[in-house]
Amino acid sequence: MIQKRQLGQGGPMVGAVALGTMNFLGTYGPADPDTSLRCMAECVDMGIDHIDTSDVYGSGGAEELLARFLKTHGDRVTLATKGGITRQPDHPFDNTDHYLTRTLEASLKRMQVERVDLYYVHRRQADHPIEETMQTLLRLRDQGKIGAIGLSEIAPSTLERAAAVGPVAAVQSEYSLWTRQPELGLTDACARHGAAMVAFSPVGRGVFADTPPDPANFAPGDLRATMPRFQPDNWAHNLTRLRSFADLARDMGESPASLAIAWVLARAPHIIALPGSRDIAHWRQLARGADLTLTAGQMEQIETVLPAGWAHGPRYGGAMSVGPEGYC
Repeated sequence: MIQKRQLGQGGPMVGAVALGTMNFLGTYGPADPDTSLRCMAECVDMGIDHIDTSDVYGSGGAEELLARFLKTHGDRVTLATKGGITRQPDHPFDNTDHYLTRTLEASLKRMQVERVDLYYVHRRQADHPIEETMQTLLRLRDQGKIGAIGLSEIAPSTLERAAAVGPVAAVQSEYSLWTRQPELGLTDACARHGAAMVAFSPVGRGVFADTPPDPANFAPGDLRATMPRFQPDNWAHNLTRLRSFADLARDMGESPASLAIAWVLARAPHIIALPGSRDIAHWRQLARGADLTLTAGQMEQIETVLPAGWAHGPRYGGAMSVGPEGYC
């Protein structure tokens, strides 16, 4: 059983590694639902007991898949989902009371539950005051439909404003050796306000696997094919660094994925790592990372191989860059 960390001030203790469901429905290529269900069950047995999903993963399909899992394992997990992305080109995000209320009800129906432990605003609607969004979330909490409030891909300034209205249990942001922007204020802001920082893609969308992905072989629909860091000119530079990191991990007697998870968790005690995988062998490596204690010397070695800003290319391009809040 892996180490536990608190999901927000006064929140439940959950595994330091959480389980993301975005790729269970084909985000990174074809996926088999039965394989995904078996994977989830084995993860819970390892102590990976915080499950994170969204109403837009597989257009609701991930939540429907979870309903099958929750029938037999619901009492063993802490459940989070997200809402606020519309997929409408002229209005991609909606944080209004009407929309969030309606989408939460739809999520509960798909998962066949009366309540979720944590509900995130998946993306902030820039022209809708965060204070009004918080009032909606507090109402949903008081009605017993959600246990706690989360925000995703926000700036520290937004967290400051939100926390002035009510408690924010968790802030979700991409964070890894591949993407380090949260170090520019968000990690500290979460600590000040008692919020867990839930670091999604802590193994860099698969780049810290035993064998880094080959962008030339991405399956149709693989989200990474649209990301600048996987384009040929950038990838050639990135792959060289990734191979050096893999060599370092092997010298330490660990897999690259385990070492990447250990690094993320070592950055602050309120960080929870949120990877996603359909491979149970890979999940064992991820869980292994939660049990590693890195020395100052090892952290320095990692920093030498992968210093802040090493990755070539922005993490998002085109439409995907709209929504995550910039800062610093």
